Amino acid sequence: MNSIRPPAVAGTFYPGTSADLRSQLSTLLAATRTAEVRRPKALIAPHAGYIYSGPIAASAYARLAPHRAGYSRVVLLGPAHRVRLRGLALPAATTFATPLGEIILDRDAGEALRRLPQVCVSDEAHALEHALEVHLPFLQQVLENFSLVPLAVGAASVQEVAEVLDLVWGGDETLIVVSSDLSHYLPYAQARHIDEQTTRMILGLAPGLNHEQACGATPVNGLLYTAERRGLRPQMLDLRNSGDTAGDKKRVVGYASFAFYADGGEKSNERPAVPDTVDGKLLTSLARAAISGRFGLHFSVRDEAQFLQRPGATFVTLKLDGQLRGCIGSLSVHRNLIEDVRANACAAAFQDPRFKPLRFEELGSVRIEVSLLSTLQPMAFTDESDALSQLRPGIDGMVLEFGRHRGTFLPQVWENLPDRRSFLTELKRKAGLAPDFWDDGLRLARYTVAKWAEPATT
Repeated sequence: MNSIRPPAVAGTFYPGTSADLRSQLSTLLAATRTAEVRRPKALIAPHAGYIYSGPIAASAYARLAPHRAGYSRVVLLGPAHRVRLRGLALPAATTFATPLGEIILDRDAGEALRRLPQVCVSDEAHALEHALEVHLPFLQQVLENFSLVPLAVGAASVQEVAEVLDLVWGGDETLIVVSSDLSHYLPYAQARHIDEQTTRMILGLAPGLNHEQACGATPVNGLLYTAERRGLRPQMLDLRNSGDTAGDKKRVVGYASFAFYADGGEKSNERPAVPDTVDGKLLTSLARAAISGRFGLHFSVRDEAQFLQRPGATFVTLKLDGQLRGCIGSLSVHRNLIEDVRANACAAAFQDPRFKPLRFEELGSVRIEVSLLSTLQPMAFTDESDALSQLRPGIDGMVLEFGRHRGTFLPQVWENLPDRRSFLTELKRKAGLAPDFWDDGLRLARYTVAKWAEPATT
């Protein structure tokens, strides 16, 4: 017998009519352009109302557009918000509906999952649950024909979730989507700090998230555990919160999106933006030891760690009394990490042309920050407005090149230049170009960083 689970949050979390919904989805997806052609095996995306988290979710679903005919099944997991639940719940319904039409559930997958002791059937768990529903219109917009395996997740172990994922993992035809927001109702600055830590754990495939970090921590942890075993590598696509999109900054909810690829992510001779093996405290200690050595002060720092011998591109930033005191770095990989940090630390201290060389009496007060860069991603754009629309405030660093002119801003610069246009304008100035300069020959590339700083001195 066929039964339909009707939409529960159409008209509140997203538009309630087909025309309005398609229009909003088209706008959100068009604002998230990407040159990425790899095929994601899994996504993590948020589930708030589209006005708040829609742009961040769109950055994940835009990755599916080149492969819209390639997926025939979607396994969708999200936290159960309204019903206390032990394990994972399938619906008794055979079809899910949205204003864009109906989606048939994968009956064979459901029957196989019901044999697992941690899986039950509960229409109640699905009836009013928004965490799964808000993803369905995105999937209907970017994919062609697909069946659905929807799972509401309650209290479950990492291994129980992983066992479910293994059973329905399938091949290239199957997409795994995990629904989760990040921190909830914290002041803006505190939320940013916590969400950045959560992001590092996800990028490091560390399945130890709690529900203060992510409301969907249980399915996220299960995916991270499974991704590590199966050789997937994650890529962060967007990280913002409601204070960045449509809310005030007093009490915000965090959102992030990630894509997981089976091909290892970055090229084999390069590294992901935040390798899970990197010890950031060791990097800042190496930088301080290198600078101190120039003053005749020598102290030992553990430098035999394996990750230090891998290729890496870093920037070292010095701050004194909260003000920039020097910043030099590498935009591309050309030596191992330990050599790059040591060289850039000394260059930032003694060779930054904007500052006089660091003095011995400043050494004890200067604060050192090390940023580890991801691979540069060239940007494709039609004009300046298009380029600006692609920038992700607080996330992207940028390299600008035109002829002999070249300049870069680390993502940290967004703290002082939060507006996209001012960010690009000042980068032009830094590269020696006029603020209103634009030419079709101008090249832009963006990157992300993992950063570690010494504690502030008191």
